[in-house]
Amino acid sequence: MPEYQLYCFAQSGNAYRAALMLNLIGADWKPIYIDFFKGGETRTPKYRAEVNEMGEAPVLVHGTKKLSQSGVILTYLAEHTGKFEPEDNDERLEALRWIIFDNQKVNGFLGPYRFLKSFARPAGDPAVMAFLKGRIDGSLAVLDKRLAKAPFMLGNRPTIADISYCAYLYYPAEEFGFDIAAEHKNIAAWLDRMKALPGWGHPYDLMPGHPPNL
Repeated sequence: MPEYQLYCFAQSGNAYRAALMLNLIGADWKPIYIDFFKGGETRTPKYRAEVNEMGEAPVLVHGTKKLSQSGVILTYLAEHTGKFEPEDNDERLEALRWIIFDNQKVNGFLGPYRFLKSFARPAGDPAVMAFLKGRIDGSLAVLDKRLAKAPFMLGNRPTIADISYCAYLYYPAEEFGFDIAAEHKNIAAWLDRMKALPGWGHPYDLMPGHPPNL
């Protein structure tokens, strides 16, 4: 049996963070498919009782440990393997600062926007979509400005902060209705740098469930 198992599905940017980290560190891992859409598996009593009481993916299984929340998973894997780990306490706090901003403001808005546009039935209300798009534009501007300062989020080498920001940024532009890389040159250059790392993989290649079972 592989050392790590990851409960995930291809459309989840939150799960992609964990899957990408596992691949980048060269881990022995396998995905466990979650039927999020048609089956609603994460919302079942069985899943909540046996996998994650929060009813969410991803969930990482490593031996007797079962970890949820992508930021926790990234931190655990970095500390366990010494890869993509912040180098000291100041950098650890800086990484955490940017990971929280990502979860709340960048991919935290991109995820719901994409879901409401491409997967929800019916699609999202136009007023809600306009609100989310305004928040997305402002947050991406902050990220683009940050990436003008250095090749990676914390400087000259990638850390878990960078892996966190990858969450939804590699999904097809048509799923959002706008092209993030085309509109933000520093983000685009950073995406190319991340893509060049050994072990990088597209979310639809690393995780099962594409196309979705709607």
